[in-house]
Amino acid sequence: MAHIKLPEGLPGIVGLLEEYPATGKHLRGLAQELLRGPSPLTPGERELIAAFVSSENNCYFCANSHSAAARHLLGEDASVVEQVKLGIEQAEISGKMKALLSIAKKVQLGERRVADEDVERARDEGATDKEIHDTVLIAAAFCMYNRYVDGLATWAPKNPELYDRHGAELASAGYVTSN
Repeated sequence: MAHIKLPEGLPGIVGLLEEYPATGKHLRGLAQELLRGPSPLTPGERELIAAFVSSENNCYFCANSHSAAARHLLGEDASVVEQVKLGIEQAEISGKMKALLSIAKKVQLGERRVADEDVERARDEGATDKEIHDTVLIAAAFCMYNRYVDGLATWAPKNPELYDRHGAELASAGYVTSN
């Protein structure tokens, strides 16, 4: 049961965004810009970063929602979502994505853990400043979203089919129009 009164039947952040539309508008807009706005990273890669950070933060609702969205966006490469959660370096992803996800992990851990060597590795693998920037901002934002969802003890359903449907909706409609 959530720590505060939220609309019945709306899980995770969805209930929070609906109950508090003034902040919900901005949080949805931020997610839309980060995950669907202009970026050299594909929407699938950005959802993968969001899913990975949410998984590392043990935010059940966000990890499952963004994993499902990433799977829908990645299509035939969908299996990498679970691979990444089991270990970045063993996952069948590019060296660039491994380096970027390693940076995301350090952002998720907090403090000033991202080192020059981490950025050098990403650049050596072909990452641009914009890709490094976007990775850090997605990771930081999802730490906030995860803490918002879990800090208020929102409801997280256990049915994988619900997450798959929600992920399909996020993949096709994005965040501004999604409920």
